[in-house]
Amino acid sequence: MSIAIKVPAVGESITEVTVGQWFKTDGEFVEMDEVLCELESDKATFELTAEAAGVLHTKAEEGATLEIGAVICEIDTEAKEGSKPEKPANKKESDAVEKKPDNAEKGAKSKSTGEIKEMHVPTVGESITEVTLASWLKEDGDFVELDDIIAEVDSDKATFELPAEASGILRQVAAEGETLEIGGLICKIEVTDGPPAEETSATSESKSTEESKQESSGKESYATGHASPAAAKILSEKGIDPQSVNGTGKDGRITKEDAEKAEKPSTSSPSKTEAPSKEKTEGTKPAAEARGDRPSRREKMSSLRKTISRRLVSVKNETAMLTTFNEVNMKPIMDLRKQYKDKFKERYEVNLGFMSFFTKAACIALEEWPAVNAQIDGNEIVYHDFCDISIAVSSPKGLVVPVIRNAEQLSFAEIEKEVVRLAVKARDGKLTIDEMTGGTFTLTNGGIFGSMMSTPIINAPQAAILGMHNIVERPMAVNGEVKILPMMYLALSYDHRIIDGRESVSFLVRMKQLLEDPARLLLGI
Repeated sequence: MSIAIKVPAVGESITEVTVGQWFKTDGEFVEMDEVLCELESDKATFELTAEAAGVLHTKAEEGATLEIGAVICEIDTEAKEGSKPEKPANKKESDAVEKKPDNAEKGAKSKSTGEIKEMHVPTVGESITEVTLASWLKEDGDFVELDDIIAEVDSDKATFELPAEASGILRQVAAEGETLEIGGLICKIEVTDGPPAEETSATSESKSTEESKQESSGKESYATGHASPAAAKILSEKGIDPQSVNGTGKDGRITKEDAEKAEKPSTSSPSKTEAPSKEKTEGTKPAAEARGDRPSRREKMSSLRKTISRRLVSVKNETAMLTTFNEVNMKPIMDLRKQYKDKFKERYEVNLGFMSFFTKAACIALEEWPAVNAQIDGNEIVYHDFCDISIAVSSPKGLVVPVIRNAEQLSFAEIEKEVVRLAVKARDGKLTIDEMTGGTFTLTNGGIFGSMMSTPIINAPQAAILGMHNIVERPMAVNGEVKILPMMYLALSYDHRIIDGRESVSFLVRMKQLLEDPARLLLGI
């Protein structure tokens, strides 16, 4: 019996994952709870374990993107560890077996069982309803073994291989380039007891003949240099000849990834570049020539980067986003930090940063203006009586937004410790899904990179985000006098569907009051 292992649900907002690395190979025996592979989502990396002991049959390659619930592999629980066909007792017996002429036993292997195995397009994801048959890896009429890869199939999200579901003679039903519905008939296999007698008796001759043909033609097989439909389309758009591309697929086939990485070869050469210079007329000016090396490279977008891109575009298109600004005199907070930072660190073993001041100020302002702390759910507005503050952190894999739970109940020291804990886990790639979901309001500090002003994009489904920026000394008018003060611009981007100008501006004004007079934060006034 085979058990299908599916991609587990790893978070409410995560719809797909990428196969990072297989730790077990196809056909290998695995024990229950052994780690099979590593899966990457847009927020975290986690391990997939075996749900039973048996022989592993992988269904997705490394780098493939799968929907939640899609089958990633199967485990044959009836197979035993180390089960292999019996070997002859000695060399003489093995030689005798090899030298056996065609006989009734060999003829029996070539007998058809009369069973016809129909192969249908498998389900490859919840949102995928059709696929394209990219290429056949086996010819019509070829003998195929169980689990042999017989075709490549393209969906709108990934390319995957189709393994044979039985041993026998392949009868193709669909043609290359044909679009098929999920569940559609793709081929049939005439099940046999073994390979045809002619094939087994003439294996060495056919192999030597094929090798000689390949040597004479300069090709590895019929598939070498052949582009799949998706790859052919990309190469056509780039104006690249498929013959100039080295295929990395089976038997040298050009895959979609090969086409995406391919670059048009340069047609210039030393002899050709010298010739035009002699043909130039005196009245024409030569075009500017590039000098030195001009290297470029292509890198596949990570699952995290693709999800960030998709969500940011979605927010811009689906919300009525607007940004309002204000400025804050940071001198009172800077003076307070300078006076107490050493004692604060000595007592709480953590630095007193700006983030605790902004988090506490945001919590007080959010309680007074609850619309800024709300979100839209269908035709309803959900108001939160708590403050789960999301903190934007730049990690090696991209931007992540861990959440400080119930920040309104935390002290300055507790907030600073939580910020440090989450930032360290983000940079080490160890944040869990729970630590990155459920925020009600976001703080992002572009000032650490030198940003003076920005319009941050809302972190959906939240309704607002506060952008902090760098602190710059500027001349300011104070009670009729010009003073040099450390100033910071604040930017509040908000969803105008549920937050009006009154709420957004009043929220920023309240933030300004609290930050310019830190005593208000302690007294809550």
